[in-house]
Amino acid sequence: MRRAKSGIAALLTALLTLSGCATWQPSSSAAWLTPEPLAVPYRTELAIARLTEILQRAELSEEQSARLYYDRGVMYDSAGLRSLARLDFMRALRLKPDMADAYNFVGIHYTLSGDFDQAFEAFDSVLELAPDYEYAYLNRGIALYYAGRADLAVPDFVKFLKLQPTDPYRVVWLYLAERDLSERAARARLTANVATLAADDWATNIPLFYLGKLSEQQLLNSVINDLTSPRVLAERLCEVYFYLAKWYEAEQQPEQAIEYYKQVLATNVYEFVEHRYARLEMARLRGEALSGESNEFH
Repeated sequence: MRRAKSGIAALLTALLTLSGCATWQPSSSAAWLTPEPLAVPYRTELAIARLTEILQRAELSEEQSARLYYDRGVMYDSAGLRSLARLDFMRALRLKPDMADAYNFVGIHYTLSGDFDQAFEAFDSVLELAPDYEYAYLNRGIALYYAGRADLAVPDFVKFLKLQPTDPYRVVWLYLAERDLSERAARARLTANVATLAADDWATNIPLFYLGKLSEQQLLNSVINDLTSPRVLAERLCEVYFYLAKWYEAEQQPEQAIEYYKQVLATNVYEFVEHRYARLEMARLRGEALSGESNEFH
């Protein structure tokens, strides 16, 4: 599931736009099961270079500098350079402390490091500054979920789903949180929510799988329907392997779950929610402590 990226300048948007929507199929009917890691687009590297040059050479106001640091942070984040991204988001907030977009990313990075109190504070700041910032509800809900507070995560996921009730990913995240509280109630709500989803949306197959309407192989086979590019294939594999891993985790099969999380990471779809949290999921399954690496950026 791609998160919204707000605040990118028109120039950068033009640089990063990829054209083409023709149907594309993998050359081998079996090869698509193993993700081929995506390379960082040269447009992203070019955007980072241009932003760096502007920040170093141009005479900018504090607000302009903050926006450019934020934009470069988003570029770094999409390339998997999380530490550099976090530094830029912190720089942006020092220059413009009311930047909701930057707080949202900072909250995500705190979540990944297990600094949940700091994450909650960041997402609360987002919603204080921009009450309609819908992805803050998703991200705060995820932080609460990983902090073991599914009871508090559910209201955020409910709010997030109400804003776009036909989004299969929102349906699934609500189910995952509710399942920690009551499998029976979660399944009942999932059944009701699936009825509102579009049958021709590929992602609808994920909640259908959770309901037992599709087998694992049927879900995997659906990934190659109506593909438009190798990137779309990588994105779908990133998603499908994550939610299969979550299913295996619930089935008390941590080894298979970890194998699927490894497949998620192999896609290199860094900006997707599923890729972000796959490593955290693996750490939880292995009983490992999170890094707490964000402490050095306070």
